[in-house]
Amino acid sequence: MTVMVLSLQVALPLALIAWVACLPARTSVSFGLQAAGTGAFLFALARVAQWAVPVWWLPWVYGGLWLLAVMAGLVRRRRAAPTRVWDGLAGWAGIGVSVVLLCVGVWYGGRAMMGRSLPEGEVVDIGNPLGPGDYLVGNGGSNRLVNAHIGTLDRRVARFGPWRGQSYALDFFGLGPWGLRARGWRPADPAAYAIFGAELRAPCAGRVVTMQGEMPDFEVPENDQVNRLGNHVILRCGEAEIVFAHMRQSSVTVEPGDRVRVGDLLGQVGNSGASTEPHLHIHAQRPAPQAAPPISGEPLALRIEGRFLVRGDHLSGEPVEPSE
Repeated sequence: MTVMVLSLQVALPLALIAWVACLPARTSVSFGLQAAGTGAFLFALARVAQWAVPVWWLPWVYGGLWLLAVMAGLVRRRRAAPTRVWDGLAGWAGIGVSVVLLCVGVWYGGRAMMGRSLPEGEVVDIGNPLGPGDYLVGNGGSNRLVNAHIGTLDRRVARFGPWRGQSYALDFFGLGPWGLRARGWRPADPAAYAIFGAELRAPCAGRVVTMQGEMPDFEVPENDQVNRLGNHVILRCGEAEIVFAHMRQSSVTVEPGDRVRVGDLLGQVGNSGASTEPHLHIHAQRPAPQAAPPISGEPLALRIEGRFLVRGDHLSGEPVEPSE
């Protein structure tokens, strides 16, 4: 994973920017393709990749460097001897690479933006469940390119049935100093992650359907693929259920049957269950059929504070006083 992240999210963007800055194409058409292709690819990468690692603001740095590289390329071209033809095999190869980058960027960037559209069907509106802090959406949206959970919508795969309700789930990472999600690249200690121990509060008034609070918080990247929710709370709000998963051991403050108000404390974010590092998993679903697995209900899209959140979006948590 580390090699892939460093290659795709660090080395490749810097190489493309350096290509534009140091080896600008010699004709106006080819340079335009070069700039457009690298720009489209960087945009798509910014929308598709998870930027909790290495850091969320890095695509903005790449955008600024790309703009400077295009300007530097224009300056270098003006100083070079004018040409109206492509410079042999190298020139045609550059055009080919530019066209490929442009096609890939437009396709994946467009698909990522389409993931911002609400899926068909009912949408559940809730308040902000997170306490004080800044949070980054790692998974969220209406297609698989920006939300890995969407895959469980596929009824043809039998093993997805027991957790189909989580198909439109959101995953949140916490952001600490300098926008970093953790103290280190991938520390084993869950307490080193900014979101670990963050407060979870009821985003809607309702009744606690079920809870679990005494499963262990694992060291990263260990996890429990059997008890996938880990410590969790399932809250019935109207006709929908809101599921909070991967909560911290011994932090859950509610019991089945409890009535909660908006802003009531439910517990804290942890690293239990099928969690490869501390994060909040939240989703909405119809109640599961009787005797069926608890998150096998019909999945529902979720809006938080009126926003349909997608990978890369931010959410700020503020102190909340429970409503009367």
